[in-house]
Amino acid sequence: MKKLLILLLLSPTLLSDEIVQKFKNPSFSGQGTSAHYLTIENQEKSRKEKIQDDIEAALKAELRAGENTTLAKFVRNLESRIYAQLSKQLVDNMFGNETDVNNGSFELEGNLIDYSRGEQCDEDGICVDAIVMTIQDSEGSSTEIVIPIGTGGF
Repeated sequence: MKKLLILLLLSPTLLSDEIVQKFKNPSFSGQGTSAHYLTIENQEKSRKEKIQDDIEAALKAELRAGENTTLAKFVRNLESRIYAQLSKQLVDNMFGNETDVNNGSFELEGNLIDYSRGEQCDEDGICVDAIVMTIQDSEGSSTEIVIPIGTGGF
């Protein structure tokens, strides 16, 4: 018994407390829940936006690659030369002195282009020789351009 008494006197004091379970995740504890949900939503939104941006970038890269092929470059160059030749012929017909062409009409990609050469008078009664070009698009709206002839020089 002596040993037991000595052992009790020499042993340190033991302290204890209640064991309490606390969740660290705000979804379970409720503390900071709104900030936690906001963080999750921002992460999801950022992830979706990145996926969408990656898809758009891939589509644009594919489109650019298609436009830069040798065939596409050739077609653009050919169209440019055809339009240049067509506009040269049109200007020669409108302003040329060899042929007496006073009017004409043609269709270009669904747009109707009419031109006529004659005397045009303004509101003040001043009349000049001019070419009137009317461009009507496929939707019905039209644009009129009046080009005076012989009233200036380069």
